[in-house]
Amino acid sequence: MFDSKDFRLDGKVALVTGASYGIGFAIATAFAKAGAKICFCDLNPEKNAKGVEDYKALGIDAHGYVCNVTDEAQVKEMISKIEEEVGTIDILVNNAGIIKRIPMTDMSAEDFRMVIDVDLNAPFIVSKAVIPGMIKKGHGKIINICSMMSELGRETVSAYAAAKGGLKMLTKNICSEYGSYNIQCNGIGPGYIATPQTAPLREIQPDGSRHPFDQFITAKTPAERWGTPEDLQGPAVFLASDASNFVNGHILYVDGGILAYIGKQPQ
Repeated sequence: MFDSKDFRLDGKVALVTGASYGIGFAIATAFAKAGAKICFCDLNPEKNAKGVEDYKALGIDAHGYVCNVTDEAQVKEMISKIEEEVGTIDILVNNAGIIKRIPMTDMSAEDFRMVIDVDLNAPFIVSKAVIPGMIKKGHGKIINICSMMSELGRETVSAYAAAKGGLKMLTKNICSEYGSYNIQCNGIGPGYIATPQTAPLREIQPDGSRHPFDQFITAKTPAERWGTPEDLQGPAVFLASDASNFVNGHILYVDGGILAYIGKQPQ
């Protein structure tokens, strides 16, 4: 029987990687409002400290950790600290990520590996570290922040698309391996979201016109706008809550309809 309490996260310990600002911050904030205890990490100590203050300004007592999520030893140490200081992790959101917009033939193998390391290897490393605790607890939720680039390609994002496509399949495989332990692993595939990372694509041009890519995205989106980090809050809470206990291995695209739309006919 449906109960609105199924959407609550009271007493749950949530770790959101890369959540000192942007999408991760919005998701962690939503989790806190639903009752969860918030842990987050950032590679940059200054951003981590500012994140703690920004959460505090919203009345959220968040626990911030400085950690390179591509470093397995650092991740293990962080998880141990969280278990000691806050509790065993119930919810993991693999949100930390980077993008390098470089044409493929101009991109160095080093840059390609860097994107794969942060966007794909890190979710593997962090998930691997929290799954044993989830097994002991008898439940767990893992949410991987994928992308429309899990489904589509576009010029200049070969590494990012490869990583996010891989993350989509890692999501399905975690479901396949650990679903019997009452662990649900799902993904969220954001559309184009207005964040500091995408700000250069939305800059007003010297002549006062909108950036060509901004015009392109709004024309390709049935909602006719960019998404906001807040648009991801409801889907994230759903996937983190008991309301989604029989949802597993699924990628929920929050894209304003882009993937469903072929685009407008030229006039």
